[in-house]
Amino acid sequence: MKRGRLLSLSSVTAALCLACTPVTTEGPEPGEGDTLDLERMIRQHRYAPYQPAEIFHDGAVMRRPPEGTVPNDRVTGDPGLTRGVTGAAGGAYVTRVPVPVTIELLRYGQGRYEIFCAACHGIAGDGESEVARNMTQRRPPSLVDPRVQAFPPGRVYQVIVEGYGLMRSYEANIPLRERWAIVAYVKALGRSRAAALDALPPPLRERARKELP
Repeated sequence: MKRGRLLSLSSVTAALCLACTPVTTEGPEPGEGDTLDLERMIRQHRYAPYQPAEIFHDGAVMRRPPEGTVPNDRVTGDPGLTRGVTGAAGGAYVTRVPVPVTIELLRYGQGRYEIFCAACHGIAGDGESEVARNMTQRRPPSLVDPRVQAFPPGRVYQVIVEGYGLMRSYEANIPLRERWAIVAYVKALGRSRAAALDALPPPLRERARKELP
């Protein structure tokens, strides 16, 4: 009985020793300091964006999604809300912001505008910024210019979604509600430039007289 116990203890001890023995596998050697080189996947052979790729028949490494697919985070429904146009196939631009325009929405839009738009278009929307001054090929337009302010809200929204000229699309960066908040704020910026002092409510008129030069 004791012999059996000794054999059992010996077996357990041997098993523990085997479990604790480092297992070596074939592959690249560890990096400096005998630490695992966790950067190998980053440095492996891969294609860069826009790099030619002989493995595809058209030679382009960047592939278009299969026809009919949509991003899984895209909001679907009324195209006036989701794309800024009437009709699923694309019609006229919507002429009204399709979400309730409240002071909270405008304040939220101001914050989003200052994060995403002001660097190029300026805090006041007048196209005056350090970035704009260094864009010699074509400066960002003033968003309070009467010609831009004449654009229907749907067109301003679509510029955010699709980009325009040198401006890239911000669809992936700005969610739907935030886009409309920015559109509403841009429209408010234009109205603030064109508002006559006498047209303001008395409390705002007095405040403007004190604060404006």
